Amino acid sequence: MLRKLLPILLALTGTAAGVGAGLFLIPSEEAVETGAADPHAEADTDDHAAVDDPEKDDHADNQNEYVKLSNQFVIPIMGKDRVDALVVASLSVEVSSGTTQTVYQREPKLRDVFLQVLFDHANIGGFEGPFTAGDRMDILRSALFDAARSVLGPDVKDVLITEIARQDAA
Repeated sequence: MLRKLLPILLALTGTAAGVGAGLFLIPSEEAVETGAADPHAEADTDDHAAVDDPEKDDHADNQNEYVKLSNQFVIPIMGKDRVDALVVASLSVEVSSGTTQTVYQREPKLRDVFLQVLFDHANIGGFEGPFTAGDRMDILRSALFDAARSVLGPDVKDVLITEIARQDAA
């Protein structure tokens, strides 16, 4: 009995921990009002500074930013009567320059629509067999892109799957 419940409990615990961490890491009202530095922003390096310099780039208005979502997504793969595997994925969103803060403000809604897409993909067997095959990843990426556009609008340029792994249950 415990063997059947353990994967479900692990998935629920992981999801709860992710939600808790996400809520804990939301910037306070005071930090937003005072214009405190974005805790999610990456420090500029010399390599990035050269790319971000508008005087050196004729297409400065067309630059995009990459926003890594703060927590991984955990997707259970259901068998007949139990969880057969868990898929863990990390996602980033490519957006127009200057819209990073909007992504973080709408991250709960964005995570919700991404989870729905990932669950739907799992339910149609998208994570079975060679799930990292190009055509399957293109289908998933396209569905994630459409979901991101529904939340963030035309500022979304792409959704990047930065990490993905599947762990089969024992």
